[in-house]
Amino acid sequence: MFPLQRPRRLRGNAAIRKMVRETSLSVDNLIYPLFITYGKGVRKKISSMPGCYQESIDLALKNAKEAHALGIPAILLFGIPEHKDKLGTSAYSEHGIIQKFIKKVKDRLPELYVITDVCLCEYTSHGHCGIIEKGEVLNDPTLELLAKEAVSHAKAGADMVAPSDMMDGRVEAIRLALDEEGFWNLPIMSYAAKYASAFYGPFREAAESTPQFGDRRSYQMDPPNRREALKEVALDIEEGADIVMVKPALSYLDIISDVKDNFDVPVAAYNVSGEYSMVKAAGKLGWIDEEKVMMEILTSIKRAGADLILTYHAKEAAKLLQR
Repeated sequence: MFPLQRPRRLRGNAAIRKMVRETSLSVDNLIYPLFITYGKGVRKKISSMPGCYQESIDLALKNAKEAHALGIPAILLFGIPEHKDKLGTSAYSEHGIIQKFIKKVKDRLPELYVITDVCLCEYTSHGHCGIIEKGEVLNDPTLELLAKEAVSHAKAGADMVAPSDMMDGRVEAIRLALDEEGFWNLPIMSYAAKYASAFYGPFREAAESTPQFGDRRSYQMDPPNRREALKEVALDIEEGADIVMVKPALSYLDIISDVKDNFDVPVAAYNVSGEYSMVKAAGKLGWIDEEKVMMEILTSIKRAGADLILTYHAKEAAKLLQR
């Protein structure tokens, strides 16, 4: 007896597949990370992240312009300063590399939405995300510096700040500092559920932020934990986060789904450096169809519940989405 239910009826050709497609990935969902460094005419390859570079302000502006022309609505900025110290003072300096770039890019491309990573790890000589005392990262004293960094980005013209440090209470500290300076309408996208992941490996080269001792497991989340992510997200929303992020994305699709199901705020997910580099490496070796795998991964992140996807694939994906 032939089956009455035949799901294949709605898979017969491209037209019907598109008509009943449940998840739609758009260029509007993409955020493109950039690594800004000092100097002029500098475009330094990141060996573990093919196609990504540390760029001086002049060349990063060209990169941002290309992304904007492709319809990518936003960029996320990471800074590589000329000098580092124990307190990461370049992070909140009026003349810091990110502050300079924000002013330039908002002058040249006012429509491009500029998000800044708020953390100290790229700027500290020890590579950790906060103040160090006797080998320990101090939570509360670090909050003051993170707030100063966020305010400095706001004063330079940033559209949104994104604290990634995972210190307890940092969203509230940043929100209060921004409000005190009159930036009531500047949103915060918190790295709310940021795991201590091995997938960050290539980023350490990109941002020159490898810890000089120990690791970040005392402040980033333990990968086996699921319920804890909801606690972290809830706390950040209570403290004033407007958007919450899950990082990494691909190995944490269950967390993205949990957050989407439990909270009524936009959800971002970071398709991190290790996820990107594995696709690039396998594609180079001819083991996978790089474009198809890239788009399948990004679609899976969107399907899991992400409204926004931070990805180094952004420009490549945008080109394919425009076909």
